[in-house]
Amino acid sequence: MDSPEHDRSRRMVMRHFGPPHTPGLVTGFEGFLTATVGSLIDDVAGKERIDVVDDFAFPLPVTVTCHLLGVPREDEPRFHLWVNDIMNSIEYNPETDPKEKLDKGVQARKDLRQCLGELVEQRHGRPGDGLLSRLANDDGPDGRMADDEIVATARLLLIAGHETVVNLITNGMLTLLRHPQVLQRLRDEPDLVVPLVEELLRYEPPVQIIPWRTAYSDITVADTVIPKGSQIMLMLASGSRDPKRFHDPDRFDPDRHDNQHLGFGSGIHLCFGGPLARLETQIALTELVRRLDRPRLVADPPPYRLSPVLRGPVHLDIEQGDG
Repeated sequence: MDSPEHDRSRRMVMRHFGPPHTPGLVTGFEGFLTATVGSLIDDVAGKERIDVVDDFAFPLPVTVTCHLLGVPREDEPRFHLWVNDIMNSIEYNPETDPKEKLDKGVQARKDLRQCLGELVEQRHGRPGDGLLSRLANDDGPDGRMADDEIVATARLLLIAGHETVVNLITNGMLTLLRHPQVLQRLRDEPDLVVPLVEELLRYEPPVQIIPWRTAYSDITVADTVIPKGSQIMLMLASGSRDPKRFHDPDRFDPDRHDNQHLGFGSGIHLCFGGPLARLETQIALTELVRRLDRPRLVADPPPYRLSPVLRGPVHLDIEQGDG
């Protein structure tokens, strides 16, 4: 979306997602996040071999977003299945994948949209703590959000917010295992996780490219004219490694200062879920490093997703303990 429609929709959502109207939303999630992360690690703590993606990073964001939206606990397993089928269908290859993979993704999108629509309808006149309820009952300065807009916002949080957080956590664990001295520092200095996640967003971001922009007028960049109407691909990952902006940009350095990366985009489309994604990743990496017993990579590099836009391993197998 573009302004002014985009600005209106974003203002309406942000009233219930962060300051100044809801200043404690993200920080208030810390206890829930810590408990959820701890429960997932409990399930794998005794295993000699685990997959960081399937066993940990993949289920975490769905649980968190369902809690944020106010989805009833009994409905949450269905949301996990729908998100799983949608994610599997995103990289559908007609030459190698069965059509069932695509069909399940299409059906999951329909089922998810219908379920969210029903939940929003049920929330009218019943104010509550969940984001669906807040949006369904808010008559703010910009009016009330239409039900289909609320459903679209919830789907965005579930789908776009899922894959990015999965990749951020998985890229983070992979990067730490490749830098054992930093891993040990994080174990000894838990507060290091805050600048460490910022460096991770610069060094190995989950979103590498934004290919959906268009030039509204002629733009000159480095003596080259980009004509009005041209499609523009923003190379966020490349920009975050610009040697004119960052010293020794190809080195992972959690002590880096003035780290103005592009990991969450920029401008009016800056990711509004960024604060929650940061906190999820900070808690996830801190607890994984603290509780896993001498984790080691099984394969380096691990198998990666095919998408050039979203970067992250499809699996990240690690061994722990005596091996």
